[in-house]
Amino acid sequence: MTFPRERRFRLLLALWFLAFSCLALGAQSKAPQVYVLHLDDTIQPISADYLARGIHEASRAHAEALLVEMNTPGGLLASTRVMVHDILSSPVPVIFYIAPTGSRAGSAGFFLLEAADVAAMAPGTEAGASHPILEGRSMGATLKEKITNDAMAFLRSYVAPRGRNVDAAQEAVLHSKSYTPQEALSLHLIDLIEPSTPALLEALNGRAITRFNGQQVVLHTAGAQLVDVTPSFRERVFDPLMDPNVAVLILITGALLIYLEFHIPGTIVPGALGTLLVVIALFALNMLPVHDASWLLILAAFVLILLEAKFPSHGILAGLGTVLLVVGLLTLVNGPIPQLRVQLATALAAGLGFGIITTILVRAAWRARHNKIMTGPAAMLGAIGIAQEELAPRGQVLVRGELWFAEAAEPIPAGAHVKVTGLRGLTLQVESLSEATAT
Repeated sequence: MTFPRERRFRLLLALWFLAFSCLALGAQSKAPQVYVLHLDDTIQPISADYLARGIHEASRAHAEALLVEMNTPGGLLASTRVMVHDILSSPVPVIFYIAPTGSRAGSAGFFLLEAADVAAMAPGTEAGASHPILEGRSMGATLKEKITNDAMAFLRSYVAPRGRNVDAAQEAVLHSKSYTPQEALSLHLIDLIEPSTPALLEALNGRAITRFNGQQVVLHTAGAQLVDVTPSFRERVFDPLMDPNVAVLILITGALLIYLEFHIPGTIVPGALGTLLVVIALFALNMLPVHDASWLLILAAFVLILLEAKFPSHGILAGLGTVLLVVGLLTLVNGPIPQLRVQLATALAAGLGFGIITTILVRAAWRARHNKIMTGPAAMLGAIGIAQEELAPRGQVLVRGELWFAEAAEPIPAGAHVKVTGLRGLTLQVESLSEATAT
């Protein structure tokens, strides 16, 4: 009786050992995770938020590393400082990879590349040209030197601890030097040149790196599972608005809709939608370097265009307002790179479009107020009708859907087209349309 029980016990024990062995093998064979973030835009507050969220998600998942594939012309120095801080204090190793071929790490992008635990470039890319431009205003010689020295000190503060070439890095700031991948590698500005992401991860596998805090880490990236960090809803909505041209067009569209609401009161929709667009545009512009004086120009432009409705000046006020609006929009945002400035074509399209449309509305309203309103028989002058019976010389005609008594100097047969030439009391004076045409 005891033999079957012992046999069952041994079988159960063997099954338990097999189950635990499978679990252990599964845990050991689980591929490491590398979170991947794509920075393919200017460097601005939304980019900084995106990177911070990527670092947080990679850290929470205990990922092997965060890989940032970057292609940027540069951006705002304030956002760059925030992003560099996040990279240096990241709980997970941060790898910056300039890819694909044709990409660049211009201006602010070079600062980010040098801050990474691992800096890599794909063939046919470039990095550098990082001379600072003060955001929001022009620089005098003294201020320019001060800003440049500050930027170089900022770069030195983490390039030297990373063991990279401080002098070559400073050349990118001081003389806007740009580097090819081969030049950057030979000057010890980057660590690797690899043609693709899989090749990069394979090359990094087993590589020992020293984090900014001095911690030694060995990367295990061979066959890593790539997890994309997708932009959040907020980031998808506001990232396009970081283009000053888009923000300006939304601002002007919103202002135009609000203006329409004043001319067509009670419709509600234009006013509500316009207010929403203006608020969104102001929120976006608040994150960009703007000229306060440009806001004054834009406000003065709106006032002049509105005054045209109250004091018609044959378009002089509206024209002056349009010119001020174009100038105000053109100088509103002054970022360090062209991608963070309002383009001339955008300022002209928005300013002239707003000026022309509002001028048309103002003139239409002015005519409506000053035109003599005609009703009843007087409104029939020049109207075309049809004789409902023979006019010899008196009969009925149908004009504008109404029956009127009419009389004619010459007999007019029923069904003939007539033109109203005058009125006598409530009787229309008409003539045959053929006679009116001949006349």
